[in-house]
Amino acid sequence: MPPLQRYPTPDELGSRAAALVARRPGLARLRRAGTSRAGSPLWLLSVGRGSRHALVVAGPHANEPCGGATTLHLAERVLADPALHEGADVTWDLLLCLDPDGLRRNEGWLRGPYTLGRYFRNFFRPGFLEQPEWLPDGAAGAVLPETRALLGLQDQMKPFFQCSLHGVDVGGGFVELTRDLPGLAPRVARAAARLGVPRELGPYDTLYWPALGPAVYRIPRPRRAGLAAAITEAAVESTWFHPHRYGTVTAVVEAPMWGVAAVQDGSALADPDGALRALSRALRADTRLLKALLARCRPYLTGAPDAGRLLAPVDDYLYVCPGIADAWDPDTRDRVPRTHPLPSLTRAHLTALRLAARRLALRTAGLLHQLVRRAGSDPAGVLPELNRLIDLWCADFRDGCGARWIPVERQVAYQAQVVLDAFDLARRRAVRPSRSGERGGWGPPTAVPMHRE
Repeated sequence: MPPLQRYPTPDELGSRAAALVARRPGLARLRRAGTSRAGSPLWLLSVGRGSRHALVVAGPHANEPCGGATTLHLAERVLADPALHEGADVTWDLLLCLDPDGLRRNEGWLRGPYTLGRYFRNFFRPGFLEQPEWLPDGAAGAVLPETRALLGLQDQMKPFFQCSLHGVDVGGGFVELTRDLPGLAPRVARAAARLGVPRELGPYDTLYWPALGPAVYRIPRPRRAGLAAAITEAAVESTWFHPHRYGTVTAVVEAPMWGVAAVQDGSALADPDGALRALSRALRADTRLLKALLARCRPYLTGAPDAGRLLAPVDDYLYVCPGIADAWDPDTRDRVPRTHPLPSLTRAHLTALRLAARRLALRTAGLLHQLVRRAGSDPAGVLPELNRLIDLWCADFRDGCGARWIPVERQVAYQAQVVLDAFDLARRRAVRPSRSGERGGWGPPTAVPMHRE
């Protein structure tokens, strides 16, 4: 099967997986593991017939399509190397896309050409409550069929190793772990160097989390939290930690689409407080501007197709932005309750925060742009301003931050290599019995200190 030069659609993922099974029916199987809210199949591609399970989940975020291509690449790699399945007594279970409905909403940019403006004008990512990896009401209260399907697979397989495949639209690659895998950081460094992928040494997602090595971070134990904390912190109940009881180690593998070299600059900042004040001011100004544009056009959007689904993430982003600005600003951050302060900031941290602030603004502007287009008219006259802002902010990514497109085949090769490296370390360590007495775990989970508030 030739390497993918572009991201596959949900239908292409299924057809390419079926073609692979037709070539290797003795080792590969394809079955429907569930059904999405809109009726799309959740395809599970299994390779090998070992007694232990490695579960790989692609497409949990609708705007992060690299993982689907990575699952196909991994299937080919595993089939080509018996040591990865028969020799390891492992079955690889590859969920091709957890949110096919959301992925379909990104098809306006999915096939390319890959430009920042095209991406953000056609971007879709559902509101927090519609993202299938999160468990805002715990596993027992999960309502999304995609979430229930994944929980069912986890409880059935009790995987010793789980990977959640994510993408960074602009930035660098990094890994988040529920358990330490000593030796992973240098392997990530080798893969990144070989494939020209920058490593994020201070991601916004992991700002208050412990580092296990460069670009490798420990995910805190989950806790119940309000919507703002859940959207901005990810240290909440999720399918990442659900199989922890079985001794599973989960690796969240992030691969960038547009790389920014400065995210791997670990040098110190001359004036971190001044830089944070400037970032906070800019985020507040962008938020005020976007709120004003939304107020002008919202009365005319109610009849637009999917208005509610597109407005949910807009409202989420505009809700959390003021709190994020306050948490960064040296003049206000002491008023924001948290158990851990900001770390000593490097240029990598500052770049990641700048990218995060700009990303929030661009996503909001892009979703508003889609809403107005779908409404069929622009009586509030906001489209010219939205176009100007999107062009301006994309230029800041490209010219101010140095964002450069990473070809899809390199994104996939990087993400797949990190998965295989993490798998290799996990299988070497998975020798103690889990709580259930089965093979494939670290034993009963131990307490992990909370490092993010």
